[in-house]
Amino acid sequence: MYPPHLVAPMKDDLLSVGFEDLNTAEKVDEVMENAEGTMLVVVNSVCGCAAGAARPGVKAALNLSGIKPDKLVTVFAGVDFEATARMREYLLPYPPSSPAIGIFKDGELVHFIERHHIEGRSAQMIAQHLEMAFEEFCEKA
Repeated sequence: MYPPHLVAPMKDDLLSVGFEDLNTAEKVDEVMENAEGTMLVVVNSVCGCAAGAARPGVKAALNLSGIKPDKLVTVFAGVDFEATARMREYLLPYPPSSPAIGIFKDGELVHFIERHHIEGRSAQMIAQHLEMAFEEFCEKA
């Protein structure tokens, strides 16, 4: 387990733009069982591709896109073990991946970006990918 002071800035990177921290399995179940509309899920991580591409790409997409998910949530792999394990159950049939980004619509997983789609890509590429996914799956305001 990573020390809390080490991961706090990495968590805050998403929390500061409106993400809800799901740090228990119960919180994950509550959010998923009451899911309405669209929800962006980020499986956060301490790895370099989370810092260099995933988090900045997610934030850029949310900043630039005219269409956004209704709800933003995150779990932190390697920190919130039970919450991450539970979220990964909702992300099936995809294998465990961190970082990873999912879009749910009315509780159903409709889009998923695995780690191998994040590694080696720029934050701009991730943002563009997400903007297209928001266009496809999220409601226009």
